[in-house]
Amino acid sequence: MIAVLALDGIPGHQLTAPGLVFGTAARHHPPVAYDLRICTAPGFAATGEPGAFRVEAHWDPAVLEEADTVLIPGHAAFRDEPAPEIAAALRGVAARGGRIGAVGTGTFTLAATGLLDGRRAATARRYTGELARRHPRIEVDPEGEVVADGGFHSAAGVFGGVDLYLDLVTLDYGMGVAIETERQLFLHLHAPAEEVDADGPDDAAHSAYTPPGSSLEPTTTWLAANLHHPIALADIAGRAGLGVRSLTRRFRAETGLSPLQYLLRIRIQRAQWLLERTEDPVERIAAQTGLGTPANLRAHFLRATGTTPSVYRAAFRSLVADFTPAQQSRHPDRDPE
Repeated sequence: MIAVLALDGIPGHQLTAPGLVFGTAARHHPPVAYDLRICTAPGFAATGEPGAFRVEAHWDPAVLEEADTVLIPGHAAFRDEPAPEIAAALRGVAARGGRIGAVGTGTFTLAATGLLDGRRAATARRYTGELARRHPRIEVDPEGEVVADGGFHSAAGVFGGVDLYLDLVTLDYGMGVAIETERQLFLHLHAPAEEVDADGPDDAAHSAYTPPGSSLEPTTTWLAANLHHPIALADIAGRAGLGVRSLTRRFRAETGLSPLQYLLRIRIQRAQWLLERTEDPVERIAAQTGLGTPANLRAHFLRATGTTPSVYRAAFRSLVADFTPAQQSRHPDRDPE
């Protein structure tokens, strides 16, 4: 369970960013499960600008006591000492081995508990000097965008906060899931409007997933190896040794999809992989994935991902060039504030 601590004056976008990242990870990867909760601090009145809104949540220390991870976004009153209940709850999280992440000026709140003494930390760039003066026992990294030291993670600002959340996804589910999550966020935010389906991506954008030990595994393995061939429903049923109706029931029970929906999904995923890792033209990719023509590939790809193959390829390459582990400085030319 992840608890997002809402301190008075927290900008609205700081409060919603964790849900955007962790929700995207869960939406595109069935094994990913995050229970995300907002916990308002004692004395919380409202969010601040930009993006102010009301929050109908109340202080509940049990949320922090049960959390595996607590996030402290930036907020307006960062120079104030945290309420005793907050400080005690954060120390309790650390004592039982939980993770604590602080974004931007949220690092000041974590620092006030003494938990960062003797550790490296990052904060919003314009406040690094102040953090170092107020808490001289902390090794403040003036250039670090995301800093991890033990169970404590800190980020320089809003963009660094997104990277911090992605690092937690990496720790929980691996870099592949984190890269896919960042890719989905990137494409959603940066694909040109004229290239995006007005209704958004459909279910084929989700990753095809077969549970471990599934009775369908030999069949889905065969499908993946033969995507370049035309495959009819009868072909899949014959390979599985089942009637069409039995096959469809089993696919829906184990994957949530019909056999042909599953087939289309893995064709799209193979196209994504080829766009990401090869220079193959779309004509060749259409043939390799069994989608036939470039026009057919483009139509299915747009419906599945919300963007075109060419935009997807360019966006993914920009993304991968930007992605490095948490321990390295990231995006040095980008102002995180």
